[in-house]
Amino acid sequence: QVQLVESGGGLVQAGDSLRLSCAASGRTFSTYVMGWFRQAPGKEREFVARITWSGSDTYYANSVKGRFTISRDNANNRVYLQMNSLKPEDTAVYYCAGRFSTRNVWDYWGQGTQVTVSS
Repeated sequence: QVQLVESGGGLVQAGDSLRLSCAASGRTFSTYVMGWFRQAPGKEREFVARITWSGSDTYYANSVKGRFTISRDNANNRVYLQMNSLKPEDTAVYYCAGRFSTRNVWDYWGQGTQVTVSS
């Protein structure tokens, strides 16, 4: 089992950058595909990015391509989301999630961290 805790959110201005961190606990962390999702008030939760267990393959939602970068550090049990050129429409609660590589079910979720981008 994996427990996930996000941090790094905050209030920034449009065009600024933030790096979100996800601290994971669990002996099999390195075997999990990790992802980031976000949810704005009144909207459905949406996929943002994911990274394979090795970190060699990443995938992004079209809305964040070229601006966001997902990475992981298995030695330190952490996943990151570097967010550049932030826009007001990026405002949301951001969630870290994990799943086993052979399944398309996201089994583990963090509590979320708020990102607010002002114009």
